[in-house]
Amino acid sequence: MKHELELRLIQLTLETDDLCKSLIKSYLIQHLMTQIIRSSSSAALDYGEAQAAESKKDFVHKVSIVLKELRETKINLKIMRNSVPSDKLESFQSCLDECDQLVAIFYKTLKSAQKHLIK
Repeated sequence: MKHELELRLIQLTLETDDLCKSLIKSYLIQHLMTQIIRSSSSAALDYGEAQAAESKKDFVHKVSIVLKELRETKINLKIMRNSVPSDKLESFQSCLDECDQLVAIFYKTLKSAQKHLIK
């Protein structure tokens, strides 16, 4: 499961990069492209950090950062929606759906880890 999540996060980063290359460029989109590449890649990199957490508390902290970065990626995608060329709409929706799923997974992971911290 850990390896699968890592691969999904990496794939999300690659898909957002591919999507960015096809967007209709404007000042806003240029700005958001930089942000979304940072947030999606950060989620993948921070997940790697979470795997090497030094304590349960450290794990909770790092997973919360992964979740924060995924939420940022999701909002960026929503803002970019109108700049997606019609031939990339399916790819865009797939990217947004994957981001939604990853947010749900990491939200549940965080809540579960927080519960174990309290015990």
